[in-house]
Amino acid sequence: MRKTDKKLEQQLQKALTQVCELALEKYMGFEWLTHRVNYKAFPSSLKITCVFDSKEHVQAFHQQEGAKALNAVIKAKLLSINIALPKIDKHVVYDSEEQCRHTHGGNWAARLSASH
Repeated sequence: MRKTDKKLEQQLQKALTQVCELALEKYMGFEWLTHRVNYKAFPSSLKITCVFDSKEHVQAFHQQEGAKALNAVIKAKLLSINIALPKIDKHVVYDSEEQCRHTHGGNWAARLSASH
């Protein structure tokens, strides 16, 4: 990883930590988020996974248009560090611990590798 990539990674982590803290307070069942990126294809390769405790909470979140609101927050936070993603919905995925246990035995590394 180049020095500039490391600096960008630190900025991404800080911005996404702020998003995570907001989501923990605001959305029922939200637990954590993570990101994956290939800096050789940045920013198009950036994928952010927001994880809820259950499939039901993910569904309720979508029904209440939470994804639209949280995507807007993510987009704004990224823009604040000069990362512009015109189609944020192509970069953000909503998932659940329940689905990971069901399909990947709780192995998030395998699940994230398979979905990205």
